[in-house]
Amino acid sequence: MRVLALFLVWGIVPPGWGLDRERFVDPADGAFDLSRHLLEYSGFLPVPVLITEPALGYGLGVALVYFDESIEARNLNHAGDGPMVPPNITALGGFKTENGSWGAAFGGLRTWENDRYRAMGGIGKVDLNLDFYGPTGAGRSYRLEGLGLAAQLVTRVRDSRWMVGGRYLYFQASSDFGMFLPEEIRPDSLDTAIGRLSLLIDYDSRDNIFTPNRGLFLETELALARSWLGSESDYDNLYVRVFDYLPLGEQLILGLRGDVRITSEGTPFFALPFVTLRGIPALRYQDSRAAMVEAELRWNVTPRWAVVGFLGAGRAFGEFTDWADSETHFTKGAGFRYLLARRLGLYAGVDVARGPEETAIYIQVGSAWH
Repeated sequence: MRVLALFLVWGIVPPGWGLDRERFVDPADGAFDLSRHLLEYSGFLPVPVLITEPALGYGLGVALVYFDESIEARNLNHAGDGPMVPPNITALGGFKTENGSWGAAFGGLRTWENDRYRAMGGIGKVDLNLDFYGPTGAGRSYRLEGLGLAAQLVTRVRDSRWMVGGRYLYFQASSDFGMFLPEEIRPDSLDTAIGRLSLLIDYDSRDNIFTPNRGLFLETELALARSWLGSESDYDNLYVRVFDYLPLGEQLILGLRGDVRITSEGTPFFALPFVTLRGIPALRYQDSRAAMVEAELRWNVTPRWAVVGFLGAGRAFGEFTDWADSETHFTKGAGFRYLLARRLGLYAGVDVARGPEETAIYIQVGSAWH
C-alpha cells in the first residue's frame, strides 16, 4: 500500500526530493507523510488526477496548481479550533477518459481577512460521451459539448461558522443523439444555454475539510434560471445537503449524509437531478427530484491505516415517475484509507462499491462526499 501513497503524489514532488527525505517522513512515527510538503509548499504544483467515474470510464488528467504562499505561512495565527485557511490558489487542468470524453478548465480561489470573504471562479470546456436513460431505463448514448463559467462569493457571518453568499453559473450546451431523439427530450433543449443565480447558506463545524472526524456541514442552495441571466429557459432549483461526522470512541468515526435536489419544469434534460452514490454511474437514475442517504463507518485500525464500510440508498422521481412508482436504489461497499498527511487530517485510499447493476472502483483523496 506504500506504492499507492507514492503514486498519489507522483508528479507533485519537485525534482531532487530524494535528497530531502525528511520532507516526506513524519518524525512522530517515521511513516511516509505529506504534511510538511503540503504545509510548506508554495509556487507551482503539478497534480495528477485519476478518474474512476463509471459514466465516463477510467481516465487520467493533470492540474497545474499555483499557491501564492504556503498553508503554514497563511495560518501562522491559526487558533487550532477549525479548518485551516487556504492560501490563494490558481489552477489549470484537463482530463481524458477511455470513452473519448475530455475537458479542460481554469479557475481559482481567493480569501480575505482570515477567510471572512471567500471567492471562487472558473471557466471550462467539456466534450462528454454519456447515456440518457429516462423513465424506460434503456440507455441512449449522446454527446454533450459545453462551455461554461462560474463565479461564487461568500462571506462569514460575524465570527460564526455560518457563511452566506451567491453563485452565478452560465453554461452553453449542445447535445447530439444521432438520428433518433428520445421522446422525453424537448428538441429545444438540445442546443441551449443556462444562466443561473444561486443564494448559498453554509454551516461548517468540521474539524478539517479533508477527512473530517467530527462536526457538521450543511449547505442550502436556492437557484433561479432566467432569461435576464442568460438562460434560454426559466426554472428553479433547490439543493440541500448535510454531512454529519460522529466519533464513536477513539477508533470509530460514523459519517451520515443526506442530500435532496429539486428542480422545476423547464430544466434541460442534462441538468436534471440524479442519484449520486458510490456504485451508481452519474446520470443513471435521473428525474426532476432526487433524494439520497448514505452512512459510512471508518475504523482507524492503526494510527496510519483505516478501513471503511458504507451503505447508501437513493431515489429519483418527479417528472418521469411519481414517488409511489419510483424505485429505491441501494448501494454498499468497503475500502481502505492511509493517513497521507497527519497534520492536515488527509486520508487517501480506494473504495469498491456495488450498485444495483454493477461494481465500481473509486480512488478517494479526502472525503468521498463533496
